Amino acid sequence: MPTSSIFRPGWTKRANAALDALLYGLSVYGVPAVIAVMSLIALLTFDKQYTAGAGSPLELRVFEQTGDAPEPAQALEQLADQPTVPYHDTRLSESPFWFSFTLRPSDGNEPVDVELPSRHAFAASCWGAGGRQPLGSADRKGSAGQMKLGKAGFVLELGRRQATETVLCRAKFAGPGRISVVQWPAAELETSIRNFHRDSGLLDGGLIVLSLFVLVTAIINREWIYVLFAAWLMANLRLATVSAGWDTQWLERTIPSEWILLTRSLTSAAYYTLTVTLFSQVFRDDLKRVGYLQLLRLAQWSCLPLLILAVALPYAKFLPYMWMSTALSIAMLVFYIARILFVTRSKVAMWYSASLGIVLFASLYEIVAASLGAKALIGAVNFVTAALASSLMAALAIAEQMRQERLGRVRAQTELRSTYEAIPIGLFTLDANGAFLRGNPALRNMLGIDLFHAGKETWSEHFEPGAWARLQDLVWRKTSEEMEVRDFVADDEKSRRFLVKATFAEDKIEGSLQDITQRSKATARLRFLAENDSLTGALNRHGIEEAFADAKQGRASGQPLALAYLDLDRFKLINDLFGHVAGDEVLKQVCARVREMLADGHDIGRVGGDEFVIVFRNTPIRTATAICRGVVDWIGSSPYQIGDKAFQVKGSIGLIEVADGTNVKDAMSTADRACREAKKGLHANLVVYEKNESVFKERQEELRLIERLGTGVVPEGLFLVMQPIMSLRAPYDSLDFEILLRMREADNTITSAGKIISAGENNGRSAVIDRWVMSNTLEWLDEHYDGLDRTRFACMNLSGASLNDERFIHDAFSMLAQHGRAVNKLCIEITESVALHDLENTRRFIDKVRDFGAKVALDDFGAGYTSFSYLKELRADTLKIDGNFVLGVNTHPANLAIVEAIVELARNLGMKSVAEWVEDLATVEALAEVGVDYVQGYVVARPQLPDRILGAKSSASFIEDEKVALYVRNYLAKGQAVELWDQLRELRPKGLNS
Repeated sequence: MPTSSIFRPGWTKRANAALDALLYGLSVYGVPAVIAVMSLIALLTFDKQYTAGAGSPLELRVFEQTGDAPEPAQALEQLADQPTVPYHDTRLSESPFWFSFTLRPSDGNEPVDVELPSRHAFAASCWGAGGRQPLGSADRKGSAGQMKLGKAGFVLELGRRQATETVLCRAKFAGPGRISVVQWPAAELETSIRNFHRDSGLLDGGLIVLSLFVLVTAIINREWIYVLFAAWLMANLRLATVSAGWDTQWLERTIPSEWILLTRSLTSAAYYTLTVTLFSQVFRDDLKRVGYLQLLRLAQWSCLPLLILAVALPYAKFLPYMWMSTALSIAMLVFYIARILFVTRSKVAMWYSASLGIVLFASLYEIVAASLGAKALIGAVNFVTAALASSLMAALAIAEQMRQERLGRVRAQTELRSTYEAIPIGLFTLDANGAFLRGNPALRNMLGIDLFHAGKETWSEHFEPGAWARLQDLVWRKTSEEMEVRDFVADDEKSRRFLVKATFAEDKIEGSLQDITQRSKATARLRFLAENDSLTGALNRHGIEEAFADAKQGRASGQPLALAYLDLDRFKLINDLFGHVAGDEVLKQVCARVREMLADGHDIGRVGGDEFVIVFRNTPIRTATAICRGVVDWIGSSPYQIGDKAFQVKGSIGLIEVADGTNVKDAMSTADRACREAKKGLHANLVVYEKNESVFKERQEELRLIERLGTGVVPEGLFLVMQPIMSLRAPYDSLDFEILLRMREADNTITSAGKIISAGENNGRSAVIDRWVMSNTLEWLDEHYDGLDRTRFACMNLSGASLNDERFIHDAFSMLAQHGRAVNKLCIEITESVALHDLENTRRFIDKVRDFGAKVALDDFGAGYTSFSYLKELRADTLKIDGNFVLGVNTHPANLAIVEAIVELARNLGMKSVAEWVEDLATVEALAEVGVDYVQGYVVARPQLPDRILGAKSSASFIEDEKVALYVRNYLAKGQAVELWDQLRELRPKGLNS
């Protein structure tokens, strides 16, 4: 083979791949297999490094010291009477124990050692030669003579012994101690001690390394349950050292003897607490499925008392509580483990259950053995082997959990990758300069870009100017959570819009891109419809409110602001005669003409059928007036051509100058009032209110009244006045009047009834006012009934809103029923327009009121209605002629004719007639000639306080004009009651302004 062919690129690549596979197989499979085989061979065939025979247990005699300490010789005498036993249990007694044993002769010249193996022994002393020769003593702090610390207990070094010898010892114990003696050849005991310390080192090192591994794993993965598991492993280690007897040291350091018992108590209590806590955390989800959580709560609540008892009680007294708590908790945890394995069958739960089960079994085993004194059992199974086995099971559980988490991550990554590729939303990654590094297929299709070469295309190349700066604000300055961008196409119809969400991750920008072109256009259309009139394209009411609010911000900085209210005159006729299609076309053309007159920054909106509002931003009132004058002229200057028809339309405008603090509702209401005044035709169809005019003050007073009535409680200051109504047939025989409402303000000024009623109607509180007026009127009439013997009727007006309020109607009938005799003098006035609004409801009300004995008057009769057919449906007692007819009876003959017709109609229907707004003698004369029954107005008297009414004899008593009084006396009363005028002439009553 030619040399050059060996080094061909394909052959080299295959060789390197084979080498990688070989090394990987050796490392992953070969080496671990060799280690496992060698370990098995070593365990089965190799000799142990530390081989030591078993010591020889010795028989002993024991007694417990109950009084003063005897001398060694005396103790030997007492022991002579005791039987020999292989061992003796202390039963948690902390009194000194004396015991003796007989040494066996040593084999050859080999030295002899005696081991006192109990880990619960805290001090021991021994004597030889019949108790006369001290051999040595030791405690957990140190030793003296031939005694030393060894393994878990003490060792007595006796040297070579050729004959038997009796040894006396005295020892103190703490805990469930067992007194036993083991004789060893010195060399074998030394080997056993080395093996003991080697085993303890292996256990300490193994479990500490495992705990540190778990702790580091917890910190790296932020899995704090592993921290709990690491603490449990350390408690497991310490409990194993207690079981093995090397708990007197920690990390090659000797624990002070005074700390040993406390650490044993705390170790047991801490291990108990950690086990319960670890169990509840590891199986938190599984425990919810298996139920019986009350048992777990019981175990948890037992932890705190056990920790307190570990510190507060001596070790011997603490142990029974610990045994009892542990036994109960073990039973509960075993029950839970069985339930979890049966219900979930989880591998992680299985390994954790095996780990906890081994420890729980070992704990229960040692508790039973210690409490029953079965120390022989402990040698077969103790907590050392349990700790190692449980730690191994726990490690397997962690490995299984890691495997499942890794599989979960792999599945999540696979699903994420699939989602990344299939999701219809564009996903992208940009570098710090805005270059595309990655993008999914949806992004590539959306933008038509090539992402196979990272960094080739940038963000700015595909989107409108400024989009990159906005994206930086989004991800770095956190100005918002998302933003909309457009592509670089200039044509608004063809350009596309995108919704961008992005975040800064390390040194890159991760984000998503969604095409929202159609949604954006639909949203813009909906926004337009939400703020604009669909017919004319002008703003709607909401749009005008937004425009006004925006203009108010400029007003706050000193810019002038004006608002105009435009209403078309007689526009309804177009809709009625030619249909709404023609009317709609006229509205479009009107709106177009108005727009031609407006400048940039002026907003027009349609707020009604033929009503428009114009907001003049940053426009002085004089400039706005000139524009409005042009609008009025331009609207009516030429007809509107719709098909083959032409329509002439005129308009009226109310213009106001907006002052600081004026809201849109008040501004529009005031402008509407100005527009209504303009429609009267007295101001060339344009009325302007500058901000200092009195109309704004009147509006503020009205708003203040509305606010006072808004609570639903009658405001303070209300009182009643009465305006006399004089009979034209017997003026001195009757004292009739109308009840009127007034309100006294804090500055002692008087607010008229019209303003109060208007505020009540605007705020929906008319019934509150009418209820107060009716109640106080009936009470006053009832209280002064005897003094009102000439009063045939006292009129009281009800608003239309009250007549449509079922609650008020019910209350009114209740008040009428309570004031029987006073009701006969009450006359309830109902405005004609209100009566016709709901004729059936009004008829029922009138019939019921008349059944109670009250009278009924139709107020403002004849105002705007030409049909009187409804009168046959209403049983009214009086017709009150509208004052507009009365005012002009002497100047307009038609008015007098109308009044005469109404009077004749009332007479034929059996009703009385009352003329309102009578101001002079000539009007009285004209009304008397046509047969009017009663007159009411300033010619008779202004409204009077109730006390003045009670002091008068008749309504004519209040007349101040001597000519009127003379006419009443000579022509109406025909000379009657002349003395009445003479008596009252000097009273000159002072009326109240209406």
